[in-house]
Amino acid sequence: MESMARQRTATEDDGTPADPPAGPMLPELEDPDWLHHAHDFAHTGFWAVARRLPRLVREAVGLAWATSRRDTVASIGLNVAAGVMTTFGLLATTSVLSELFAAGPTPDRVRAALPALAVAAAAVSARGGLAIAAGWAQARLTPQINYQVELRLFEATTAVELAAFDDAGFAEEMDRARDRGMTEAAYIVDHTVDLVTGVVGMLATAVAVTVIQPLLLPCLLLAAVPQAITAVRMARREYLAMLARITRQRRMWMLARLMANRHTAAEVRAYQMRDFLLAEYRGVMAVETRAQLRLVRAQTGTRIAGATVAGLATFGVYAVLGGLLLAGMVALAAAATALLALQSARSSLGLAVIATNSLYEDALYYQDYRDFLARAHARVPVGGDRVVDGVQVIDLDEVSLSYPDTDTPAVDRVSLTVRRGEVVALVGENGSGKTTLAKLIAGLYRPTGGVIRWDGVDAADLDPRALGGQVAVMTQEWWKFPFTAGQNIRVGRHDRPPERSGPSVQEAAGAAAAHDMIVGLPNGYDTLLDREFKDGHELSGGQWQRLVAARGLYRDAALLICDEPSAALDARAEHALFQHLRRSPDRAVVLITHRLANVRHADRIFVMERGRLVQQGNHDELMASGGLYRELFELQASGYLTGTDDALPR
Repeated sequence: MESMARQRTATEDDGTPADPPAGPMLPELEDPDWLHHAHDFAHTGFWAVARRLPRLVREAVGLAWATSRRDTVASIGLNVAAGVMTTFGLLATTSVLSELFAAGPTPDRVRAALPALAVAAAAVSARGGLAIAAGWAQARLTPQINYQVELRLFEATTAVELAAFDDAGFAEEMDRARDRGMTEAAYIVDHTVDLVTGVVGMLATAVAVTVIQPLLLPCLLLAAVPQAITAVRMARREYLAMLARITRQRRMWMLARLMANRHTAAEVRAYQMRDFLLAEYRGVMAVETRAQLRLVRAQTGTRIAGATVAGLATFGVYAVLGGLLLAGMVALAAAATALLALQSARSSLGLAVIATNSLYEDALYYQDYRDFLARAHARVPVGGDRVVDGVQVIDLDEVSLSYPDTDTPAVDRVSLTVRRGEVVALVGENGSGKTTLAKLIAGLYRPTGGVIRWDGVDAADLDPRALGGQVAVMTQEWWKFPFTAGQNIRVGRHDRPPERSGPSVQEAAGAAAAHDMIVGLPNGYDTLLDREFKDGHELSGGQWQRLVAARGLYRDAALLICDEPSAALDARAEHALFQHLRRSPDRAVVLITHRLANVRHADRIFVMERGRLVQQGNHDELMASGGLYRELFELQASGYLTGTDDALPR
């Protein structure tokens, strides 16, 4: 990519950055999950949104009701009661003004207005108290809803079968549900309550005006309709402007992460990328700054137009009120109350419009959450009820596995046997299906063809949880759990009952050559292994792999899957680990490694190529028969022999 370092940032006469010359830029970014429905919503009219309001309100109330009936009734009921107090307050205000505008001495008028004034003050105070109480109930709903929806999501994601995460559609829905769909649940309820509050406020005002003087109700509507139209257009314009700018903003965020990140700092300096990244940032920032300035101008124009329309509508209301006053059809006190009601109606209307827009968009993302839960429920593995306690023989009979959206099977009609007390090795080049086959043996995947039997019983008839309890996996793609060193090992069998035998944490660490390393940490086994936390400590890749190996050994399972367990280990730690694996006759060990020197002592070796089992036997048998195993072994061995450099291709 041609660097933008040669592009200078020009300025206009007003001092704002000019658009940079056209040229190559960073590639377009995919829309993030939290904008998944943004374009659909942007092209949905307000009235189309309003037509769906009844269903959305029912759904939101149902969600709140299922979470807490008491707080749901309180938040909605108290807002309705506050609206009733608004009506009483306006009626009392009319009485106060009527007494004050009546004929007679001023002291007498004030005394006559005192009872109505007391009622108005009580109504205002009651309305304020009810609004606070309603806010309290609404605020109580939020954490309870968040707790329920988050718990349901993670119950689903931890229960689905491993194969679900290989499904691109499932993974996409999961990310969308987690990143935004989950958070929208509480917003749906919040915005529904806001909508109810706004509508109740408008109805309360309308009722009060109707009681005072029915002729004033058209005046209220005359002023409210332009206000509503202006509010809708302003909200829509701001949303469309946000969509137009979001691509640039995301690119700026990406560049900012590259320039201010501990993990990228070394490469940025090693490759002297500073000027390149700064030039890219300046170019995007110049365009973004001008876009923001244009948006300010557009918003100001919209506000001016809206204020003009609203002003004309208000003038019309005043003119109508003046005509009614001159004609003697409306009392002065009623007209003054109508003006107060107009201000209250505007506030309630604005709240209702904003809540309507937000509620519709929230519902789209919350539906993603609900759809994902339904999809996840269908991916929960369903097995039999037969409990397994250990295993002697695992038989694979013509087992195959095909990943979604692929034509070629990852494992193709493989038959083999794994016995307890044996170390068997899976060997082959990258992409040969070794890891997938190991996951099939472990029960992490279910075959799309063939049968896997545990001691003669179809694995599909076994309890999935009981079967999983017999399996331990050491993987080369471990996760750095932010726990202490001891907890990182103990999670391998965190639910081990006191009466069950098994290695201690220290014994498992010793077998994985990790004990001395852990003891050397600042707090030994209590050292927190994450620098993002206070007093956290970081390990090297090799140290982490020792810890992962200790976790697998602490699990003390009947079947141990070791997928490249020594990829990051030094020679001494690797030797110690394999020595331990070879002297453990109480379990079946399935070993996957590219370091073929470590499989020489395996009881049996299975050679994979393009998903098929092409060779099997022990090391001596495979070396004598020739083929892929011997070729791979001799290629690796040649690197340790003297005088072989001349024979290697250059």
